[in-house]
Amino acid sequence: MPGSPKRARPAPTPTPKPARETQVILERLYGQHPNATTELDFTTPFELLVATILSAQSSDVRVNQVTPAFFKRYPDPQRLAAATAAELEPQIVATGFFRQKSKMLLGMAQALLERHGGQVPADMDALTALPGVGRKTANVVLGHALGVPGLPVDRHVLRVANRIGIAQAATPEEVETQLCAALPREQWTLASSTLILHGRRICRPTQPLCPECAVVDQCRFAAEMRTAAAAAARPKAAAPVRAARPPHTQPPAGKAAGARRDALAPGGRKPTGRR
Repeated sequence: MPGSPKRARPAPTPTPKPARETQVILERLYGQHPNATTELDFTTPFELLVATILSAQSSDVRVNQVTPAFFKRYPDPQRLAAATAAELEPQIVATGFFRQKSKMLLGMAQALLERHGGQVPADMDALTALPGVGRKTANVVLGHALGVPGLPVDRHVLRVANRIGIAQAATPEEVETQLCAALPREQWTLASSTLILHGRRICRPTQPLCPECAVVDQCRFAAEMRTAAAAAARPKAAAPVRAARPPHTQPPAGKAAGARRDALAPGGRKPTGRR
């Protein structure tokens, strides 16, 4: 319609960097974090499955403090399935959400016995069908304990991949899909571990250590920060100077004095209006 305001065009949705550039970026990060792997301690696929379940909303350091005694008492699904929640909870309380986690561990162990003969299956669908096991946990176990390439996406991978620009998505599943499409299958697990370490050590949620990042020159987030800093450093334009208002016209000194004399009554008082 004539005269109607024009609508602003929406900003284009950013797309992930090309696959070749993503591979180059990861190669540089591999050099900054050599031999990256999970920081959870384990010796069997079952132990890693337990440790990964316990690591939800906790730290690997805290989990590693709890699991040695736990694995000694429950070394396999048979022993764990025979336990009770009341027995498990005091042993894992330090990892947080211990009531929910105890139920998950018991359900997982019982499902392994009933469906897989006590063995941890090397299959994504079978793993995610276990109580307490999501796609991230399944990818951790597949990639680190069972030799099946997997790309776990935790909060660090989600943040770092989006900041650098090698992924542009809001959900872990979308980021996993984009990274897997850009990287050789044999690099999936290593890429995830590397991005996790980079997120913990360098690309922190707050106050990231950009000057120490090996790919700062290729990072979209760093480029945006440089642009913002440059804009803030530019001197602001001076405000326009308004012209001074002309002073009020004053009556001539002689007329002003006469007017004052006329306004005064005899005796120096103002006239009252009565005679």
